[in-house]
Amino acid sequence: KHVSDADTKRMVDTKLFDATTDFDRLSEPDAILICVPTPLSINREPDLSYVVATVNQIATRLRKGQVVVLESTTYPGTTDEVILPTLAKASGLDPEKDFGVAYSPEREDPGNPNFNTSSIPKVVGGTSFDALQMGLVLYKAAVDQVVPVRDTRTAEAVKLTENIFRLVNIALVNELKTIYDEMDIDVWDVIRAADTKPFGFMAFWPGPGLGGHCIPIDPFYLTWKARAYGNPTRFIELAGEINKSMPKYVITRMAEEMNIRLGKAMRGSKILVLGLSYKRNIDDMRESPSVELMELLEKRGAQVEYHDPFVPEVPSYHGLEKIAGRKSYDLTDENLKAVDAVLISTDHSNVDYERIVENTPLIIDTRNATAHLQERFADKIVKA
Repeated sequence: KHVSDADTKRMVDTKLFDATTDFDRLSEPDAILICVPTPLSINREPDLSYVVATVNQIATRLRKGQVVVLESTTYPGTTDEVILPTLAKASGLDPEKDFGVAYSPEREDPGNPNFNTSSIPKVVGGTSFDALQMGLVLYKAAVDQVVPVRDTRTAEAVKLTENIFRLVNIALVNELKTIYDEMDIDVWDVIRAADTKPFGFMAFWPGPGLGGHCIPIDPFYLTWKARAYGNPTRFIELAGEINKSMPKYVITRMAEEMNIRLGKAMRGSKILVLGLSYKRNIDDMRESPSVELMELLEKRGAQVEYHDPFVPEVPSYHGLEKIAGRKSYDLTDENLKAVDAVLISTDHSNVDYERIVENTPLIIDTRNATAHLQERFADKIVKA
């Protein structure tokens, strides 16, 4: 929903955009950008099957003068070790003079009103000098600032470094949250005050886990590649463990608070999970901790509903099989009064938190969405 229907319609109407599933049209464009998923396998190893399948389709149709750019996140070496040789062998063309291959990582913050594709600087690395120049010309047509780097490996490492930075810092504040909870210290107050320091500090905020298609997955591409060089990635793996443990921590806190404050067990209770998307004000559910939270609640015998104004019905795709087809719970006063506890997992801005707090006996807030209500409803609200 954060992609404007009006913008898409305008581009289609003016012939600036044409969507197709016909691979035989690949000879038409001058530039081919590969933007396909790069998930992890069940063993947490890179799954490049979508990239390889796409490159194989391009290779048999490649023509002179084209530039092929990979934007999918991957480990350093993918572009020059996998893509370039495949294209050259299948097409019979010379990558030094007939076509170009580059890597330019996607940079996006869905739902952020302050940045869009054109205003976010674009990093570009090429497999040759000419390939880099082709990539720079391409992206300068659409992006305000293009940042050239030495080669594709450097560009691939840039994306991983950005996401590892966020992974590690989010894990740090999540761990601090669990420590400060025991000390009766509000981690959000601590971070907010620390953020007033004009140097040497950058605010990251805790949550019920880690979601999205980048940060929970991408860092482990480097972990896998580092093994080939005999290097451990202890920070990455520890950060992953901490973030992965957060949903269980939240559910344990919730069970304790229900017992202490309500005198109720989780089994048989009706619990409302507020927010299914992985971040506020978007409808993207990929890797959302809310899904795991719902599953953990149901394993404990709770009756679980969800409300998300951006997800009226749970779609059916990989990872959502157990909850596919469920519909968002209406936040009427009557429905709220029927709930034993509310778990705020995603802090959408278009939700009336005051009405929810007024009509339900217990709120477990993992996003500090009810900060403005905590003095009035201290007996109901728990930060977790």
